[in-house]
Amino acid sequence: MNFLALLLPALLPVFSDGVRSLIAKITGIGGAEPKTVDDAIRLTDSQTRRLTALASLDNPAGEISKWVANFRAMHRYVLADLILVGTFVYIFLPSPKMEVANFLLNLSASVFSFFFGDRVYLHLKERK
Repeated sequence: MNFLALLLPALLPVFSDGVRSLIAKITGIGGAEPKTVDDAIRLTDSQTRRLTALASLDNPAGEISKWVANFRAMHRYVLADLILVGTFVYIFLPSPKMEVANFLLNLSASVFSFFFGDRVYLHLKERK
């Protein structure tokens, strides 16, 4: 597996934000930042409506039992953990096939980006 394929999904937002910041510093234009209080309020309202729409997509239709709701809430993490553990186990088998190992490593790269990519980037950005 190419190491770049593992890091690129996690680092691409960092690089693009760095380029955006550099261009903003050179040109003196802050990008899509609101210029007035009214613009800031409209932007916040728009972001709130967007997050509400995304949250409504994840809500089940009708009444469901508590265990089903809990399973739906954790299924992404369970599947991600299964991919990571399955990859680790498969790689340490006596004679793994490289095609399958590469496929599992690519899946693991996506899981790594899901678990750590955005969170690490947002944490680093808050420290500025």
